[in-house]
Amino acid sequence: MSYQVTHFINGQTVSSSGRSLDLYNPATGDVIGQVTLADKKIVEQAIAAAKAAFPAWAATTPTKRARVLFKFKALLEQHLDELAALITQEHGKTLTDARGSVQRGIDVVEYTCGIPDHLKGTYAEEVGTEIDSYSVRQPLGVCVGITPFNFPAMIALWMFPMAIACGNTFILKPSEKDPICSIRLAQLAKEAGVPDGVINVVQGDKEAVDLLLTHPDIKAVSFVGSTPVAEHVYQTASAHGKRTQAFGGAKNHCVVMPDADINQTVDAIVGAAYGSAGERCMAISVVVVVGDKLANDMIEKIKLRVSTLKIGPGTEPHVEMGPLITQAHWERVKFYIDLGIKEGADLVVDGRDYKSKEYPNGFYMGPSLFDKVTPAMRIYREEIFGPVLSIVRAADFDSALKLVNEHEYGNGTAIFTCDGNTARTFATKVQVGMVGVNVPIPVPVAYHSFGGWKRSLFGDIHMHGPEGVRFYTKLKTITQRWLKNPTGSDFNMPTH
Repeated sequence: MSYQVTHFINGQTVSSSGRSLDLYNPATGDVIGQVTLADKKIVEQAIAAAKAAFPAWAATTPTKRARVLFKFKALLEQHLDELAALITQEHGKTLTDARGSVQRGIDVVEYTCGIPDHLKGTYAEEVGTEIDSYSVRQPLGVCVGITPFNFPAMIALWMFPMAIACGNTFILKPSEKDPICSIRLAQLAKEAGVPDGVINVVQGDKEAVDLLLTHPDIKAVSFVGSTPVAEHVYQTASAHGKRTQAFGGAKNHCVVMPDADINQTVDAIVGAAYGSAGERCMAISVVVVVGDKLANDMIEKIKLRVSTLKIGPGTEPHVEMGPLITQAHWERVKFYIDLGIKEGADLVVDGRDYKSKEYPNGFYMGPSLFDKVTPAMRIYREEIFGPVLSIVRAADFDSALKLVNEHEYGNGTAIFTCDGNTARTFATKVQVGMVGVNVPIPVPVAYHSFGGWKRSLFGDIHMHGPEGVRFYTKLKTITQRWLKNPTGSDFNMPTH
């Protein structure tokens, strides 16, 4: 049955005429609905609603805001399976993976429930004679979140709960490829007691995004997507005076040392490389193996493991990898596999010809594995965002570390070793924002902060955790003195 996804503005669903895009079930290739794209009028309506709601919400005490968020968290937990099903319906990832992603979003909502404590400032007595000083963190105003297709619930929940906990109002612009989950999240927030206008959802593409990036009433923008778009978002929004964090692409390296437990390492890498069909910014896409013998042994074990990988609709039990999100994305991933062959890499496992017997029109691609990949190749340098894993051979630890540090991306990395000194040296010297030691996907828990380095992040403030509070607030410092006996004007610089 076909459905229509529209907008959520000022506490209610809002329809609009104009352009629309088809929505697909990636598992079958069937059109299952349409999403209506916002024009200038709809975007401005959402901004006006958020702006009007801001004064009252900002004046609401942090404790009252936290109580609303507690209710929101409870509703998310009650509807977790429903949200996961919506994700699988439009994205294609397995239900298990979808549930896990929603839970990671709920974890951040749980962190925001402690917002009264997170917003506490500092106080210092007698910074000068009978002078005290204290700091507070205050909300910014109307904030915008632009989220990617691969985590339609999780990334949204990493953004707007933190923003509204801090007293801001919010406009969410989800991916137009899988937008239905965004509406459900907004409806649950309203049910939890979030006032009308505090959370708004605008469906759209570049036209809507550029309006949001340049509108004078928008105070902050958070974005997750590819590096070229992240750079555009950062440059455009910053040029218009907005606080901006724009999370870009990745090429996450995993270094495997000769002393690593090879069976556990292979299991970890296969899951991290091919889970969610590789459509994760934290997926392992490059394995740097120290030593040729270890590389040969690992390749044989990876080949054996991926030969048994269960591929199919994410709704079916025991499926480990679902389809890619669209036919266009399938073509993009295939382009890179073709390119890798032309560049001289050894295609050990070829996933291009995989076809589902039951769902021949689904956007399925099998796992692919390249060996003898070099840093000069585009398949090494560029983000593929699909089930493609590259093996790079290194002579020693220093060579492996150099490879990671010289890459333009710096989102996540991991090392597998049984040696504590090697692990510590790697964690200290690697130029990457998130590091795993015998952990293949080192996404920080909610009370730490998420973010990469180099061209994986434009801006200097990471997401959720303490950094999230800093991003969605501005610092104010008050210095006060209560005079007993006025002494006249002082024209000198104040000192202690």
